[in-house]
Amino acid sequence: MEKYDFDKVIDRRGTNALKLEVLKDRYGRSDLIPLWVADMDFETPGFITEAIRKRLEHSLFGYTVEPEELWPTVAGWIGSHHGWKVDEKWLTFIPGIVKGIGMVVNLFVKEDEKVIIQPPVYHPFRLVPQGNGREVVFNPLRENGDGTYSMDFENLEKVADEKCRLLILSNPHNPGGIVWNRDTLVRLADFCYRRHILVISDEIHCDMALWSNRHIPFASVSDEAAACSITFGAPSKTFNIAGIVSSYAIVPNDTIREKFFSWLSANELNEPTLFAPIATVAAFSQGDEWRKAMLHYIEGNVDFVADYCAAHIPSVKPLRPQASFLVWLDCRALKLDHEQLVDLFVNKARLALNDGEMFGTEGKGFMRMNVASPRSVLEKAMEQLREAVGGLQ
Repeated sequence: MEKYDFDKVIDRRGTNALKLEVLKDRYGRSDLIPLWVADMDFETPGFITEAIRKRLEHSLFGYTVEPEELWPTVAGWIGSHHGWKVDEKWLTFIPGIVKGIGMVVNLFVKEDEKVIIQPPVYHPFRLVPQGNGREVVFNPLRENGDGTYSMDFENLEKVADEKCRLLILSNPHNPGGIVWNRDTLVRLADFCYRRHILVISDEIHCDMALWSNRHIPFASVSDEAAACSITFGAPSKTFNIAGIVSSYAIVPNDTIREKFFSWLSANELNEPTLFAPIATVAAFSQGDEWRKAMLHYIEGNVDFVADYCAAHIPSVKPLRPQASFLVWLDCRALKLDHEQLVDLFVNKARLALNDGEMFGTEGKGFMRMNVASPRSVLEKAMEQLREAVGGLQ
């Protein structure tokens, strides 16, 4: 196996990197280690860079069409990695998953209808429907005794009325890092199919299952799931190409697909920009060895954070993710209110994380840490956090 250098520290200054450029505006200071926005501080793999460089050698960047190999490559990757046989006609480009959520909300949910989310969860699941004038119904996840989460189907029965038309599923879950099991997904599909509720399954972290965990695509678990869902995916998280918009939708149901795809086509929102297919094909045709090496490094980083907290900051308890590079930190034992917790991380530890309440009130007392950084950066961050927590005493 080729050796990849995930320990290499990349200077991202001067590249308009979001995680650096907005620190002053969002956190009030710029001298922070950025462990917040969900991209990685590892170099984008060379086979993607080389594919783009090769295209750049032909210096004419006019209108283009999708390369013939795009959808066979995507479908092949999903089949070989997740056991889901996807028909190529089910696939289309979309200009970003959050944008896709907005499109589905406006196309499938009337102004007097509602959207269900299950917090703590990725905040655009709430912000996008609300920003488009739709009511959001909350079905909070149930926190288990060991700090993990499960879906609360009893409460879902109570809160889902006849006006609920869409449920947005995070699969794997962000920020909890949960790989939902088959029984849970089947039960959710049965519920939504029965109630005529459309499901968006956001599966952007699907290729980042850790250790022995296996991602299960929502639409693959039953005929009912396939009949009531739109799946969103992208290579962007796994291969660190978020700046190259490369998202796609998968819609097995003919009626839903015709309505969604025809709307996308009418508005020319299904046409990828020049480099998106090039990066996608390179990632999904050449990327498995790099992906495995990257995930092994991430597992080491998760272990490092968990072991460090246990040894030096026992009042901070990381929830070990089953997927992704995001670690949900339970800081409730510190007994700090929201402002105090943010102050601890930002002004005392000099770290930029996402505060848990961003993901819903159920995230109170939590912080979300991105551990996709070189180990040396993570070591420095944890030392700064230890010193800051020690200063509370």
